[in-house]
Amino acid sequence: MTAPPETVPPEIALPEVVRAVDAGAVVDIGNVDDVDLIRQSRVEPERFAVLFDRYYREIHRFVANRLGPSVADDLAAETFLIAFDKRTRFDTGDPADGGLGTGTRRADGATSGGYVRAWLYGIATNLVRRHRRSEERRYRALARAPRDRSVVGHDERIATMVSAQSIQRDLAAALAALSARDRDVLLLVAFGDLDYHEVAAALGIPYGTVCSRLNRARRKVRAALGGADPTRHEQNSGDL
Repeated sequence: MTAPPETVPPEIALPEVVRAVDAGAVVDIGNVDDVDLIRQSRVEPERFAVLFDRYYREIHRFVANRLGPSVADDLAAETFLIAFDKRTRFDTGDPADGGLGTGTRRADGATSGGYVRAWLYGIATNLVRRHRRSEERRYRALARAPRDRSVVGHDERIATMVSAQSIQRDLAAALAALSARDRDVLLLVAFGDLDYHEVAAALGIPYGTVCSRLNRARRKVRAALGGADPTRHEQNSGDL
């Protein structure tokens, strides 16, 4: 039986889902894909609890990386409240949903193409946008943070720690300097591990726009870090 993570605030307002989970009505159906769960949840709302269980932790981590842990509980919970409320508008690709094809967005704002995980990240990103100034202040504070003066010595491990602290500060400054749109694309790739098509679906923008914003953001980050780009998957070794 699946259950909401213990970190989820008890006031999360998914009454039908939570009651069903508590009653044992939902079992772990890991072989059912996300789009089918959306379809099923329209008739059996408790099915949405499986999506909640699958993705809450990573959505929480994404928000915490961008805004810090103090607001992550509330915004991650709100992400799923919104998704639950809008699940009937999600384009599963079925004719009844007016399936327009992968990566497009209908006039009512529902994501098409069946990217459920990307859809959740898009909702979370929209919520993060309400806290733009807080996000930029957080990065600037990280950029000003002093290096750990307790780190002394000359062995390779300590040299690596000092280098990592320096990169984190410089990266935070570079992220604060990016435009909001470029930062959204970059961090959906770096923190959310979304591919370019998924980012396009999450933000409701063309694939080419994703590429241009990501290239611009990475160019600026590389310039700020002297050629390095720790936001790439193979280089990103930790959270901000």
